[in-house]
Amino acid sequence: MTLQEQVREAFGRHAGSYEQRASLQRAVAWRLARHCRDLPLVAGPCADLGAGSGLLSRAVQHLRPALQPLRLDLCAELLLQGARDEGAGAESLLWNLNAGLPPQLEQASLLLSSFALQWLERPEEQLGHWCRRLAPGGWLVLAVPTAGSFPQWHQAAARAGGPCSALPLPDAGALVHAAQRQLTLTTQQRLRFSRFAPTALAFLRQIQALGAGSTPAAPLTPGQWRRLEAAWPAEPAINPAGPPRKRLSWEVLVLIGQRPAASP
Repeated sequence: MTLQEQVREAFGRHAGSYEQRASLQRAVAWRLARHCRDLPLVAGPCADLGAGSGLLSRAVQHLRPALQPLRLDLCAELLLQGARDEGAGAESLLWNLNAGLPPQLEQASLLLSSFALQWLERPEEQLGHWCRRLAPGGWLVLAVPTAGSFPQWHQAAARAGGPCSALPLPDAGALVHAAQRQLTLTTQQRLRFSRFAPTALAFLRQIQALGAGSTPAAPLTPGQWRRLEAAWPAEPAINPAGPPRKRLSWEVLVLIGQRPAASP
């Protein structure tokens, strides 16, 4: 099974509980939506790329009701779940983003994407393709976890002398470079978020329960997991009498840019 097939099936299995668990994705969606509220948009289509259940699309529509982004995703169950949660079917398209963008998004006025680009093959090339599909004056609004994520996981794997089974994430600098070749960037941020759990294994279970546990790495053996757990850095508990806790951190790149208007 390819990684793409793993990703699609995993998100499909967990579509019904996705939004209950996607607190980080929801927070970033609202952050992006606030950036979209006052963008000066040109004529052209608008789309949410890798929309999933529609967290970003709904946040944008709440703050800017006239916008109705077309939702693209390869997971039919997530698209359907989003329609069910709203009680009315937003326009969606089952689409493999590794194949580029569909013809109807030529000369787009606004392309949105959050927590999707990292799942694609050759993310820097795909980002460049997205930028080229914008109309002159069109906007890209993007959030994606990048290679600065999961430092605790990588550190623990190195200490344990074993492989790191975390999903390889794109380099933030390479993505910025790809976008700058096509767009004038108005926002470029590397945000950091952390979550805490009593054990490292608890993080894996949380990620898997979200549907985001797919990785090209081979599964760790029980012995490798025990060594990883022992090597994972512990932090003091909030309550001095409580047990130590483990941290997992994400680096999320936020890019907002406009394709330069055509010269007169």
